Amino acid sequence: MAKRFYQFNKEAGGENLAKRGGKFVSGGEGKTGNDDEIVNLGEVTSTATDFYEKNQKWILGGLIGLALALGGYFSYKYLYLAPREKEAIEAMATAENLFAQDSFAVALETTAGGYEGFLDIIDNYSGTKMANTAKYYAGICYLNLGKYESAVEYLDSYSPKDDLTPAMKYGALGDAHAELKDLDEAASMYSKAAGASKNEVIAPYYLNKLGLLQYKQGKLDEALATMDKILNDFPKSPTSGEAEKLKDRIQAEKM
Repeated sequence: MAKRFYQFNKEAGGENLAKRGGKFVSGGEGKTGNDDEIVNLGEVTSTATDFYEKNQKWILGGLIGLALALGGYFSYKYLYLAPREKEAIEAMATAENLFAQDSFAVALETTAGGYEGFLDIIDNYSGTKMANTAKYYAGICYLNLGKYESAVEYLDSYSPKDDLTPAMKYGALGDAHAELKDLDEAASMYSKAAGASKNEVIAPYYLNKLGLLQYKQGKLDEALATMDKILNDFPKSPTSGEAEKLKDRIQAEKM
């Protein structure tokens, strides 16, 4: 296309036209005191064409590479990933049912065959949304099975995609770290969980866990501040009664 444009201007015999103020002015005639506003289009197009001709190998290579990359992305997304996503959704159904029945070990991985557990889904459907969700489920399964380091590993690898699950992820990580006696990290996770949600139930629930942990650590002032936050920000939450009781206890101990 650049060569054709250059050839067109070359055949015009130098009569390149510039548009100014709504009028077309010839490059060789009709000169005025404002000639510095007229652009020599022949020079511009010639320069552009010279650049193209000298670098066409790299330009064409780049365009072809971009086309292949875009084509590969859409092929991967719609021809490869989409069918696998559907298969992963179907596989998740059995694992989720087992999870709902508190059958955490068999929900993680099959022992008798016939279905895929969360670990199988993570491995077999890598890159899908369901594989990511399976990481969260796996972390919760390990948490309930008392395998806290594995719980941390899988929960850390899970990437939340909505407004609710970030709080659930951080809260579960707080539980796992608390069980591992890493109380400072647990407190940090509970704080993140509370800050990740504005939900009237979820946020005060994790604030209450944070306050109880701070109380356990002997950080009475911090625990008191956390209870006050529940009572001030979420006065109608289900945990407000517990927060009131802990606040009274802390104030009695500080007297």
